[in-house]
Amino acid sequence: MNITVVGTGYVGLVTGTCLAETGNTVICVDINTEKVKQMKDGIVPIYEPHLDVLFHRNIKAGRLSFTSNLAEAIEKAKIIFLALPTPPGEDGSADLSYIIGVANDLGKLMKDYKVIVDKSTVPVGTADKVKKAIAANATCEFDVVSNPEFLREGFAVDDFLKPDRVVIGSGSERASKIMEELYRPYVRQGNPIVFMDEKSAELTKYAANAFLATKITFMNEIANLCEKLGANVDMVRIGIGSDERIGKRFLFPGIGYGGSCFPKDVQALAQSAAEVNYDFSMLTAVMKVNENQKTIILPKIKKYFNDQLKGKRFALWGLAFKPDTDDIREAPALFVIDELLKAGASVCAHDPEAMNNVKKLMGDKITFANDPYEALKGADALIIATEWGLFRTPDFDQVSALLKNKAIFDGRNLYAIEQMRQLGFYYSSIGRETVIPA
Repeated sequence: MNITVVGTGYVGLVTGTCLAETGNTVICVDINTEKVKQMKDGIVPIYEPHLDVLFHRNIKAGRLSFTSNLAEAIEKAKIIFLALPTPPGEDGSADLSYIIGVANDLGKLMKDYKVIVDKSTVPVGTADKVKKAIAANATCEFDVVSNPEFLREGFAVDDFLKPDRVVIGSGSERASKIMEELYRPYVRQGNPIVFMDEKSAELTKYAANAFLATKITFMNEIANLCEKLGANVDMVRIGIGSDERIGKRFLFPGIGYGGSCFPKDVQALAQSAAEVNYDFSMLTAVMKVNENQKTIILPKIKKYFNDQLKGKRFALWGLAFKPDTDDIREAPALFVIDELLKAGASVCAHDPEAMNNVKKLMGDKITFANDPYEALKGADALIIATEWGLFRTPDFDQVSALLKNKAIFDGRNLYAIEQMRQLGFYYSSIGRETVIPA
């Protein structure tokens, strides 16, 4: 099929590249001409494991191309994906101006039947708004479909190529058949393509992310309670995760969730509920707890240093909101850094992929290290904010030799309590006992 993807952010670029991988001809559109030029030159603008291989292969095969010209891009397209940003407004609601703006343009440009697909995460009722915006100028038939994405950063390519489900929201049999044909190669192992109405599809995405955010937040609350009761959250996690009704995933405590989806989507769903006068109190609690969780490690650091952080230097391992991505949106590490700087401390950070993004955001407010051990030189303590694989088995002799104090504040529970005790570290983590050297 001939496909156009409007927007080359995280969702758009992964979608376009993976659609090309199964033989479709895909044109990706972006108004950022410099970004389009970079992609034409073979530069992948985001970090996502395995994306670069598919990106270059499909460009070389002529199945994937890039342009800033919307009219040119949609001329032969049978399906047009809208993968545009929906940033939160001041009230927390999703800003649909980018999507509606493109919808207005599509109505003026389309000359034959096309399926317009809302791929962005959008509030309930957006498909109707897109349909209305296109219809105001359209002279041909079209259908609008809601097709939410369920891509995990760090696993997005696998998630697209081997989805556990595909959700299609459409009241059109014609559009539904086209979408089924498009996705058939991706569900050959029998995972379902679920058809429903547009509003249910739109709500499904928000409901999924809100539920996962709630599950993470519940476990963080349990971890905080464990510390006060003297229990071990690792044991509690194993105990409840073995229950198949609960499951093992999303039960790892830490310093809160971040990224492009959970914070924005939970906020947007809560706002949608408020607009129809429904008090979604659970989501309000989730947002409040997560906000507090991002800096829950700070009191532990202050206690160790007797509230004297001014002039202290901290090594920080991890800047991205999760491993295997360069995404720093709502990353807990940034909140930790802000609090340390406010207290008069300095920070030297290392992250395998996200340092350039933080440099653009923070400039010279902190320093950056080329490797984890360089960050430790002269540091009063180590803080771990992201669970990258290379942080899991460091050379602890080197860590000990480089730090002024053998103190680790672990926001991701990477190390075993007994191991830290044997190595003689002061070790504070989440929901577990603090190891204090004898």
